[in-house]
Amino acid sequence: MTLTHLIPSLRASVPNPLGRDLWPEFTTTSVSDVTVAGVSLTRLAEWCGTPCVHTAAAVIPGTGGMPSATEVASVVVARVTQVAPAADGTIDVWIDARLTDSAVAIDELRMIGRVSTACDARTRIHSAGEAATALTLDELVSDLRAGDLVAVPCRGAARLRDIDPDRRHLHDDDPRSDAWTPAGCGR
Repeated sequence: MTLTHLIPSLRASVPNPLGRDLWPEFTTTSVSDVTVAGVSLTRLAEWCGTPCVHTAAAVIPGTGGMPSATEVASVVVARVTQVAPAADGTIDVWIDARLTDSAVAIDELRMIGRVSTACDARTRIHSAGEAATALTLDELVSDLRAGDLVAVPCRGAARLRDIDPDRRHLHDDDPRSDAWTPAGCGR
């Protein structure tokens, strides 16, 4: 638990820390954004729409941020489409991305694009597309609302066609469907 989780009002002046080993190389935070290798994820969502993906070199665990020469990591940026409180006090959140891969570091999911000083709440993230088990995290701002952006890291190269249920121009029989282009929004 961090100081910004204990005293949420600090989020207006101190960025929420991140698990450096789980995010791509050169990831930094501000009070309202995450930047990966010089690319603002809020701006990426403005340019490409959501969901979108940014991929860069992974960090070698335990090195304090040294980039790997062989491994990659991605960040998925999604938009919140619906929020509903549950009877058990948990907040149910639906996003426009499909997060079904076990490589997603769901505990690192964070809101970007605005500053919130609301306390944290236990949250269930419901992916878009086909029905999947909701992913639960213990600490996400409780005033999340439709239209907010969230970012979540994952190991490996996340493919846009896998996270976007409405993706139509790449098909399984298309030879380009397995192509990977770093930091490309593909829209």
